[in-house]
Amino acid sequence: MNQFFITGTDTDAGKTHVTSLLLKLLAQHKKRAIGFKPIASGCEMAFEQLVNADALMLMESATVSAKYDIINPFAFAPPIAPHIAAEQAGINITVEKLSAAYQHVKQQGADYLLTEGAGGWALPINNNEYLYDWVKAEQLPVILVVGMKLGCINHALLSAAHMQSLGINCVGWIANQVDATMDEYQANLDSLKTRLPFPLLAISPYTEQTPKLQIYKTLLEKLSINP
Repeated sequence: MNQFFITGTDTDAGKTHVTSLLLKLLAQHKKRAIGFKPIASGCEMAFEQLVNADALMLMESATVSAKYDIINPFAFAPPIAPHIAAEQAGINITVEKLSAAYQHVKQQGADYLLTEGAGGWALPINNNEYLYDWVKAEQLPVILVVGMKLGCINHALLSAAHMQSLGINCVGWIANQVDATMDEYQANLDSLKTRLPFPLLAISPYTEQTPKLQIYKTLLEKLSINP
């Protein structure tokens, strides 16, 4: 099974948007792919359970179906930091529990499993552990989504430096233009190309039309798809 963890430089960097596009890309190449959103806050009641719009989008983009609870095992109503929402709900999220939930997703028969993180890279899951502790424990290759807006260079470089300090295998980054009017977009993109220690895999331009990735050959290679 090909497994990847998609993280972002910040909240609203476009993790769900990019993960959905990657799932659709895999579908175009006739691959069996599934998305996993282990932790989500800002959920609403539907079908007599809490559901998250991001998790539903991943389910719609996947080619392998599974029950909602398998795709999003930890769902919380308040739109706040998940570890705070979990504490308020009397739930203790741990690396061990995330790995147990991950096993259920791996049993769904997909060839590709894309896990979308929550918030940015350094997301607490309890008072002592972070989501990246689970990523490291599972030895998942990481794709970093850079939300292209003012401040993105700092966020991207700090995220990359921390990944390197942990020995995380970041296979590359994707530029997601979240600000249609960003000043000096190309100059910022060029700066990131020069400074980030990982290859640029794709660009997701800002568009009101059907979203589509501008794919680099490296992305296809990482996804084991013949260019």
